Amino acid sequence: MTRTPRPSPFLPTLLATALLAVSLLPADAATHAKPKAAKAATTRKASKPAAPAEQAMTTDANGQSIPLLENKAWVLMDYATGQLLASSNPDEPLPPASLTKMMTSYLVEQGLKSGKVKPDDKVTMSESAWCKGGKDGDSCMFVPLNAQASLMDMLRGVVIASGNDASKALAEHLGGSQAGFVTLMNAEAAKLGMTKTHFENADGLPGANHKASARDMAVLAAAIIRNSAEYYPIYAEREFTYNNIKQGNRNALLYTDPTVDGLKTGHTEEAGYCLVASSTRNGMRLISVIMNANSKQARADQTRVLFNWGYANYEQATPAQAGATLTNAKVLYGVVPEVAAGLAKPWTLVVPKGQAAAVKTEITLNPGLEGPVAKGAVIGKAVASANGKVLGEAPVVALADVERAGFFLRIKQRVAGWFSK
Repeated sequence: MTRTPRPSPFLPTLLATALLAVSLLPADAATHAKPKAAKAATTRKASKPAAPAEQAMTTDANGQSIPLLENKAWVLMDYATGQLLASSNPDEPLPPASLTKMMTSYLVEQGLKSGKVKPDDKVTMSESAWCKGGKDGDSCMFVPLNAQASLMDMLRGVVIASGNDASKALAEHLGGSQAGFVTLMNAEAAKLGMTKTHFENADGLPGANHKASARDMAVLAAAIIRNSAEYYPIYAEREFTYNNIKQGNRNALLYTDPTVDGLKTGHTEEAGYCLVASSTRNGMRLISVIMNANSKQARADQTRVLFNWGYANYEQATPAQAGATLTNAKVLYGVVPEVAAGLAKPWTLVVPKGQAAAVKTEITLNPGLEGPVAKGAVIGKAVASANGKVLGEAPVVALADVERAGFFLRIKQRVAGWFSK
C-alpha cells in the first residue's frame, strides 16, 4: 500500500519567515522597480524630440560670419563669377586623394572634344595599371589584366567607381605613360591658374609633393562644368556596372539632395575624407570643396551646411543686360558723332541676400575716342555698387562699327570743335 505523505508541520512557519524577509528588503530591490523604469522610458519616448544643434559659426578676416567646420580647408565658390563666398585655408596645399581624378577625367574629356581620342577607343589594362583586387583599400574598376575596355567605360570607371586602375590605364592611353600624363596634368593646372597644385600621379595615392588647394579644386570643378558640359552628366550618375560588378557613386549627396549633380569624393589616411560638390538652386550654381574631414558622414554634412548657408545668404544680381545700350559715346572724326555703348557679355554678380534691388551701375568712358571704332572695342567700364560698396566691374564696348570720316568732314568737325569751346 502506498502511503500519502503528510504536510510538514514546519511549512507554515517557513512561509511566514520568507514573507517577513521580503518585506524588509530595500525599496530599489523590490520586484516592482522594473515596471517603474519601464514607465519612465515610456515617458521619455512620448516627449518631444530634441531640436537640432545650431551650426557653430566663426568670423573670417573680413568680419563675415561663416560656418565653423572641422576640417583642414574648405571653400564655397559661385560658379558664374568665380567669387569665393566664404572659405577657410583656401590656398593651403593638401593631399587631394581621389580628387586628383577630376584632372584625369577632365583631360580625357578635353581629349574627346578635340578628337584626340574617341569614345569607343579600346584602352588596355596593363600590368602597371592593373588593380589586384582592392588591396590596401585601393578603389578599382576591376578590369582584368591585359583586357580592354572602351574609353567611355574607363571614364565612368574613374568618375563613378573612382577606379585607380582605370585612372592609370587612361593616363597611359593619353600620355603614353603615367609620367607623360602627369606632365599634361601639371601643364593644364597651370593653364587653369591652379597655382597651389602639383600632381605626381593620375589616381591620387599619396606622394611626397602631390598636393592641391581647396580653391584650386573649385577652379578645376568649374572648368569641368563649363568646358566638359556634354560629359558632366556622368558625374551625377549614381552607379556603374562593369564586368558584372555594380558600384555606387561615393558622393552621398547625389542620393539625398536633388540639386546636387557632381563631382568627386576622395579618401586616404593622409588626406582624410574629401568632397567636391556642385549644386544649383533657382538658377544659381555653387561649388563646395571639403578637404580632410574626419568621416564620410562629416564631409557630406559639412557640404550640406555650406550649400544651405550660401543660398540663404547670397543671391544673384544682373546690373545690366548684354547688348543693351547703357549710354552713347562721342566719337571724334567718325562718320557719325557717337556710338552706342554697352556690355558684350552677360554680367552677373553675387550679392548679400536682399541687396540685388539696391545695385547701381555707373558708366565711365575712355576720353578722346576717335574713329574708326570697331564693334566690340572696349571704350570704358561699368562699375556696380550697393550701399556705397563696390561689387564689381565689367568692360563697356562699342555696340556698332563707326568708320573714320573723310578728310573734309574731319576738317569741318575740327573747326566746329574750335567754336564749341
